[in-house]
Amino acid sequence: MKRRRYSEEQIVGIFKEAEAIIPVPELYRKYGINDTICYNWNLS
Repeated sequence: MKRRRYSEEQIVGIFKEAEAIIPVPELYRKYGINDTICYNWNLS
């Protein structure tokens, strides 16, 4: 099985930060994620 880079708790934390004032592109750079990962997370 493929190892996940982020745990569910980390993903929830990132989404909570996105709901705050922090701009989404800044979060992408901070955590080293790309648009595809966020798109997949939102579909799950």
